[in-house]
Amino acid sequence: MDLVLFHDLSNILLIAGIAILIIEAVILGFSTFVLLFLGLSLVLTGVGMKVGILDATYVTALWSNSLVTSVLAFTLWKPLRNMQSKVEVQDIESDFAQETFVLADDVDSSGGTRHIYSGVPWKLKSQQPISAGTTVKVVKTEVGVMWVEALDQPTE
Repeated sequence: MDLVLFHDLSNILLIAGIAILIIEAVILGFSTFVLLFLGLSLVLTGVGMKVGILDATYVTALWSNSLVTSVLAFTLWKPLRNMQSKVEVQDIESDFAQETFVLADDVDSSGGTRHIYSGVPWKLKSQQPISAGTTVKVVKTEVGVMWVEALDQPTE
């Protein structure tokens, strides 16, 4: 049994490394880099043992994984963290974008005016003050807020 583990240590390291990388990618979605570094280290150590660069012993495997994991962590931590922190913000076109209606009250950027759409009260906001009776269209939506622009002047 011991001879089989020593003989197949490189295969065991490769399989364990690939399994850890799959867990990191599929289940955790690269949210924790520790498993990424450990998985890469196990794969690199396994390949090193397969090729003959490293001895196929437990002590070599332990020291190699410790060293490679540390080197990977120190070199890749900051670039990976920076990649993870970049978030793209894009406006989403919703069903109410381009919706038009006539204002019952004056609207400004404070959001004091309400409009009921599909039974839900929405705050109305505008970059420019708009008076009651003006036809407006929804140009942007946020959580609980519709941003509107005037289409024509108020009818008296």
